[in-house]
Amino acid sequence: MEVEEQEHFKNEQYALAMRYMANAAEMLKKAGRDGKYFKDSKYVSSASGIAYKGVLVAVDAWLELKEVKFPEDKDRKTIDFYNMEIGKRDKKLVRDLKIAYDALRLSGYCDGTLSCGCINDGFEAANSIINRIKPVGVA
Repeated sequence: MEVEEQEHFKNEQYALAMRYMANAAEMLKKAGRDGKYFKDSKYVSSASGIAYKGVLVAVDAWLELKEVKFPEDKDRKTIDFYNMEIGKRDKKLVRDLKIAYDALRLSGYCDGTLSCGCINDGFEAANSIINRIKPVGVA
C-alpha cells in the first residue's frame, strides 16, 4: 500500500472506530451511575459490545497496515489469532488488547459487570488501541 493509500485507509478506519466509541459512550450514559457502579447491566453490556467492535476495527486495520495474512473468509478471527499476530510485532498492543478483551468483551458484554472501574479500564485500553491507527494531522 502506498503512503497516500495508507493514510486514506487509516482515515476511514479511525473514523469508524471512533464512531463506535462515541456510540458506546452514549449507551454507557444510559446505564446511570451509583458511585463506583453502573445501575443497569443491559446498557453496560451493549456499550461494552459496541466499544469492543471499535477495538476490532482498529486492530484489523493495524494488522492490514502490517500486511498480515488474515484467515480465510469462512474462518472467524479469534482472540488467539489476534494475540499471536500482534504478539509478533508489538507487546504493548497485546497488553492493551488483553485488557480490552477482558474488560469489554468478557466482563462487560458477556457478564454485564456493573463495575465502573472495569469498564473505564476497557475504554482506556480501547482508545489506546484505536490511537495506533490515528492518521497524521488528526487532533
